Amino acid sequence: MKNLKLSGCGTALITPFRNGNVDYETYVSLLDRQVKAGIHFLVPLGTTGETPCLDAGERLRILELTKEHCGGRPVVVGGGTNSLAQTLDGIRNLDRFSPDAYLIVVPYYNKPSQKGMYEYFKAVAESTDKGIVLYNVPGRTGANLKAETTLSLAEIPNIIAVKEASGNYAQISEIIRNAPEGFSVLSGNDEETLPLMATGADGIISVASNIDPEDMVALAEALLRDDIAAARALHHKLTPLFRNCFVESNPVPVKAGMAAMGLIENSLRLPLCPASDSTFGLMEQTVKELGLN
Repeated sequence: MKNLKLSGCGTALITPFRNGNVDYETYVSLLDRQVKAGIHFLVPLGTTGETPCLDAGERLRILELTKEHCGGRPVVVGGGTNSLAQTLDGIRNLDRFSPDAYLIVVPYYNKPSQKGMYEYFKAVAESTDKGIVLYNVPGRTGANLKAETTLSLAEIPNIIAVKEASGNYAQISEIIRNAPEGFSVLSGNDEETLPLMATGADGIISVASNIDPEDMVALAEALLRDDIAAARALHHKLTPLFRNCFVESNPVPVKAGMAAMGLIENSLRLPLCPASDSTFGLMEQTVKELGLN
């Protein structure tokens, strides 16, 4: 059995900036908003959090605040790089604030073989007693973690879940069908929440829930209780948000939407820039139609 079962909706948290610095006060307000909405778990320091552009001190402070304000929810912290040594060093640094699990992405740019991926994730898992969540996002990493490799890794006791953002339904379905007891399959794409959870996935690590956590929690909970009618209605309501959050590179649109709601300053770190005027207008209209502005 795995030591932590992830299910429902977890938010891949953005990192707010003000005048070029991490806006920790606003970050805490965003955490409190997520907890109030009933979010099931929190995911700081992922790609959505612009983590490659944060220094070590900023990452530590963000994790510390997340643990302080998580309201008892599991905290799954991003910890992956494309270097085993750097990943292990990052985990050692982050361990001082006792996250519940680490989200570890397939090493990017290197384009490792399936054996290379297996040995990398195995070494990461052996370095810690915390849970490990595999993250497969070939559109960003350039390499796909195949179902058979995921399932082999799922036999390692502290590899507890996979965030699957390949968009390959047949591959994800094979993982769902053959996963060992206690291993969670989580959608990595908001728009695939309904089809994947309706066929056995356990939840979603969501970008859209930065903007609308209440409806994303409701969608996940409807699917967990097999209320397909309620889930279908929420899916159709949220589809424009799902689509528009990715008209530019994530998290550019979601930050634009949150800025239109008055939640954050519309600020990113290079090489990302704030949304174009057209994208900002689109996100402003999207949140207005959801009644969130």
